[in-house]
Amino acid sequence: MSTRLSARLGRLLNLVPYFLAHPGTSAAEAARDLGVTPKQVMDDLNQLWVCGLPGYGPGDLIDLSFSEDSIVVTFTAGIERPLRLTSTEATALLVALRSLQEMPGVVDPSAAQSAIAKIEAAAGTAALPADTATTTDTATTTDTATAVAEPDPDTAGDSDAAGQVRAAVRDGRAVHLTYYSASRDTVSERDVDPIRIVIIDEHAYLQAWCRSAEGVRLFRFDRIDAATVLDEPARPPHRAITDDEHLELFEGDPSLPAARLRIAPSYTWLLDYYPLTDVQVLSDGSCEASMRYASPGWMARLLVGLGAGVQVLDPPELQAAVRARAEAALAAYAELDGENPARGAGPTP
Repeated sequence: MSTRLSARLGRLLNLVPYFLAHPGTSAAEAARDLGVTPKQVMDDLNQLWVCGLPGYGPGDLIDLSFSEDSIVVTFTAGIERPLRLTSTEATALLVALRSLQEMPGVVDPSAAQSAIAKIEAAAGTAALPADTATTTDTATTTDTATAVAEPDPDTAGDSDAAGQVRAAVRDGRAVHLTYYSASRDTVSERDVDPIRIVIIDEHAYLQAWCRSAEGVRLFRFDRIDAATVLDEPARPPHRAITDDEHLELFEGDPSLPAARLRIAPSYTWLLDYYPLTDVQVLSDGSCEASMRYASPGWMARLLVGLGAGVQVLDPPELQAAVRARAEAALAAYAELDGENPARGAGPTP
């Protein structure tokens, strides 16, 4: 639930500047740009309509004129005003930007470098006392404008594949991937319909509908060898866009429980389909890895379905849940055999 609330809060904060920059945009156009459904846009606008500054009087709430055909922000309640960062806030923002810049495909590297340069140039002002900063605003603005250089495109740090994938996500286009499977040491090619870019346990992934697998898959950016944007729109199934359950199950939240698993050599393909971390390859070809989960019931069902290929090492309560489900399944089969004694019997000698 917290993941969904955080995602919606981010969308709500982005709506005001988006519609200020695109007045009169329809819900369908906004949904395409923002990567959500038109219904979600309208639901968010109805929520945003009753948000504003503390006090929440008529003059403090964000005001909108909207329908499915046209959306206009008529009063922003100050949300569009830039904030003055403290030195601590500026430092935290710089650390976050540099972390994102190191993850291929997440952001445009040139934009990130430009933002980093501007924040670094303005950090001196942020560190000054409030009264001093106020009296030097004009001079600082001039210095900042001359100090910030445009990033060199040749040193942007974005691979061709990452740039192509990011462009496909931005423009809503299908993409052809050449993808390296680390567990199988093989390369496959597939057409996918991008949905969004996500970050899980410090790795960037393309979340997309894989046409060959007919399901939602996560493709790690550092394993995408090549990408070509196709001349056709991305058309992931509606349920793939609106259902975030599979992401919540794998959310890299340290507060969620983590299962320690031993994976048989013939099941290491799981590394390509689930966000397994802390992977240790053993001498017999098997491996041990960790996987976070939000739903113990779902995790137990997954592991029972994988059979002897995956063994739960920890935690004990997940071991017990898997054992109970397996025993219940065996008991159900035994009951069926009891009702049909001839089942499985061989010919009489």
